[in-house]
Amino acid sequence: MTGASHVPAQAAATLPTGIPMQDPALADRIAQRMAAVDAALDAATRSADQLADDAGRHLVAAGGKRFRPLLTLLAGELGDGAVPELVDAAVVVELTQVASLYHDDVMDSAPMRRGAPSAHQVWGNTVAILVGDLLFARASALVAGLGPEAVVLQSRTFERMCLGQLHETIGPRDGEDAVDHYLQVLSDKTASLLATSARLGAMFGGCPPEVVEAVTAYGEKVGLAFQLADDVLDITSTGAESGKTPGTDLREHVPTMPVLLLRRSVERGEGTPADADLLARLDGDLSDDAALAAVVADLRDHDVLSRTRELAHRWAQEAAAELAPLPEGPVRQAFADLADALADRTV
Repeated sequence: MTGASHVPAQAAATLPTGIPMQDPALADRIAQRMAAVDAALDAATRSADQLADDAGRHLVAAGGKRFRPLLTLLAGELGDGAVPELVDAAVVVELTQVASLYHDDVMDSAPMRRGAPSAHQVWGNTVAILVGDLLFARASALVAGLGPEAVVLQSRTFERMCLGQLHETIGPRDGEDAVDHYLQVLSDKTASLLATSARLGAMFGGCPPEVVEAVTAYGEKVGLAFQLADDVLDITSTGAESGKTPGTDLREHVPTMPVLLLRRSVERGEGTPADADLLARLDGDLSDDAALAAVVADLRDHDVLSRTRELAHRWAQEAAAELAPLPEGPVRQAFADLADALADRTV
């Protein structure tokens, strides 16, 4: 895979970290429009109220990869990538993502996000939840200007995100396979917004229906690859790399694919005594840093980690297969490279 070294310095400086873009002209156009998205995003999170302004801009100012706006802008390039609605659509999906992070971090008790203290650590749970609501309201106001089809799409996406979070919270039903349940959670909670990001781009770019459907299916599948790679990163990354404390999900007993694969192996009698011991420790108290570091180290050496990586790559390959209806060219290649990059990401 050809990396971002082929992109001019001006473009590479503003494109999301680690995202390859082989065509310099495409990279430059995306970079310029991403700068417009960032400016509009900054404006959309500002408030006359000082507390709302400080808390609302907290995570946007901390950075982020901007994967979702990138999908919107890239899909728009399959049609007329210069229409102004694409910038508004890109801001809508990023605002929706950022708002969900305020809520997610409260539910997961996550101490860090994007290399900064999470909002609830700074202002408390109540303020963090209300600011998340505020940003959802801003996204709703923006999407209203994009027309009824976009409003319905945003509403259905938000519903899926809520259901994904709900089902993650309550866990699988009796008799339901935990791995299948988890994949559905990821599809609703994460992949739905990535699919919508791509769909909005193709819609407002004026693409034909078969292209709109293709990039939507791509977004759904690449979203699964993205989240499975995130499960790997929770174990393998350092806090300096990811902006997130390693083992955060493990400490809060948030289900992740490596742990689910380990649990299934033990419950089926296929695991070793060491596997059973590791699972017992994962289910126990991980508030002590040494205890957390020990289970993280053991998981790094376990085959459930490589199996999760393989699943991420499989979904990335399935996402790339959805690109068949797209015309050959740099945009289609960029989508394929993006799938690889999301599955292999280290931050």
